[in-house]
Amino acid sequence: MQFQPPLQRGILHRRYKRFLADIETSDGKLITIHCPNTGAMTGCAEPGSIVWYSTSDNTKRKYPHTWELTELPSGAMICVNTGRANTLVGEALRQQCIPQLVSYACVRPEVKYGEGSRVDFLLTESAAKEPDAYVEVKSVTLLDNGQGYFPDAVSTRGQKHLRELIEVKAQGYRAVLVYAVLHTEIQNVHPAVHIDNQYAALYEQALAAGVEIIELFFDLSPEEIANPHTDLKKNT
Repeated sequence: MQFQPPLQRGILHRRYKRFLADIETSDGKLITIHCPNTGAMTGCAEPGSIVWYSTSDNTKRKYPHTWELTELPSGAMICVNTGRANTLVGEALRQQCIPQLVSYACVRPEVKYGEGSRVDFLLTESAAKEPDAYVEVKSVTLLDNGQGYFPDAVSTRGQKHLRELIEVKAQGYRAVLVYAVLHTEIQNVHPAVHIDNQYAALYEQALAAGVEIIELFFDLSPEEIANPHTDLKKNT
């Protein structure tokens, strides 16, 4: 996925009201931009951080600029726009960049299932005659002591999605959880038992039930998010 035009650089002053952030642009102006992330954003929103933002040509938007990336002093890049995760995984599925899921000809987004939910992607028409695959996507940006974690706050929604994946697996379908790893220093992902122990317990239940866990990594830059590559966590 390319950023067109390339992102612009700023310095973060503060994030507030969940959806807003004040930044100083490269020419010294103070502007307010949209923050498309309702999570804790731990380690992603420290005042003084470098931020990279996009600009919309929609004249009806109150805040035309959107916070896309944070650049850390180490040079690590983090995609804080959680809405990008589904776009990136959808592209990877359609371009057959996820080896575990390349046999499916049809990729359908936002299909109703489970407890009044919509699964992120339903994969059908498998050339290998595999069962239909239900795919949930989670954006991972929390790095703590060199380890990636999900979630970064208690997530009742994440808990529900794990229960739904366990149920569709019991019905004979493939159930797949894709962690879209959007922090360039994260090398693997663990359930954040220290943040949401209920999610961590359900994660272990999901593994035991046969839910597949795929970690999908990307290269991040102000020009593009590219090169999706995977790691499959074996079921135990």
